[in-house]
Amino acid sequence: MQKFFAKIGPGLITAALVFGPGSLTVNTKLGASYGYLLLWVILLSIFFMISFTRLSGTIGCLTKESLMQMIGRIYGRWTAFFLGIGIFFIGSSFQAGNSIGAGVAFYEMFGISNAFWLVIISIIAIVLIYVRSFYKVLEIVMSVLVVLMLFCFLITLILSKPDFNGIISGLKFEMPAGSDLLVVALVASSFSIVGAFYQSYLVQAKGWSENDIKTSGRESLRGILILGFLSAMVMMCAASILHHQNIEVNHASDLGLALEPLFGETTKLLFMIGLFAASFTSLLGNATIGGTILGDAFGFGHDMQNPRVKAMVVLVILLGSTIAIAFGRLPLQLIIFAQAITIIVAPAAAFFLLLLAHRKDVMKDKIYTLSRSIIPVAGFLLLVILAFFHLRRLIF
Repeated sequence: MQKFFAKIGPGLITAALVFGPGSLTVNTKLGASYGYLLLWVILLSIFFMISFTRLSGTIGCLTKESLMQMIGRIYGRWTAFFLGIGIFFIGSSFQAGNSIGAGVAFYEMFGISNAFWLVIISIIAIVLIYVRSFYKVLEIVMSVLVVLMLFCFLITLILSKPDFNGIISGLKFEMPAGSDLLVVALVASSFSIVGAFYQSYLVQAKGWSENDIKTSGRESLRGILILGFLSAMVMMCAASILHHQNIEVNHASDLGLALEPLFGETTKLLFMIGLFAASFTSLLGNATIGGTILGDAFGFGHDMQNPRVKAMVVLVILLGSTIAIAFGRLPLQLIIFAQAITIIVAPAAAFFLLLLAHRKDVMKDKIYTLSRSIIPVAGFLLLVILAFFHLRRLIF
């Protein structure tokens, strides 16, 4: 048992930081609007997410350099710098949504203003960052909160009594009319290339080496399957509870509020605990990604014990909480900015992972052949298509 828990970590952390209030809201809205019909999108997204997470973890096990250090050495310092800046801006832009999600959950449970809870949650996150052995703390916090999410959403799903035939219908690759924008958002939130990119850093923080590649692969698979299970449970809950009530969904908390008249205060409380867990893990994880990679791009390294790297992580948290307190929501201009940055950065991050996967000096005898690259290349093409779709919508 002790050996089993020693192998848990990077994949679970990646799943926790990807599954945030944005994923919760998109899955809730899709379930409420289209029932079970789009469950297949989650399966497709998770399929590609697994391939890139395992690839990134393999690179982390095989090298002592970080991804940003390798990209800087091989493809130029400015290339690494701009990629790092882009990832930082993505994390900072959406961090407000993570803060708001955590604040809303506590507000619905205990009252008092959102701003009060935002300040408290941000302080807790910053304190955790300055704890010694931050990676171990991150691993424990994420693991506990993921188990909490699984428990809360599973109980909610059981109480909602999902339609088995409806679930089967959701695996038929059907695209309901008017669902295209939300489907793109669902793929983007579940197939997070930035989260997969950071898997390499988590593996190195764990201290894994070439001998741990198989363990890294299994752990990545386990973590991303949990991500898919969480997403599917939320969509099925929304399909069962909201789909026939014509309730307009603007936030994941709308599902929690709809539970109270049906199943009582306790069920609503369970869901709000799950919402907080999702929001806080994403808040802490995204800040760690944005801050660590920005610090690495600046040449500070990626050691979380480095005060300058910690300062970058805190900067992401402060930016997110400041925006959340000032606006109470993500401003439209910030959403457009984040989308524009994501259009460029997500395919670029995937592209450099694929380039490194085909370099013998990086991958050694584990180099990705053409046949082994089919799934990651298909995932990269999907990101390019999504980027084109977003770009066309932003321009026109």
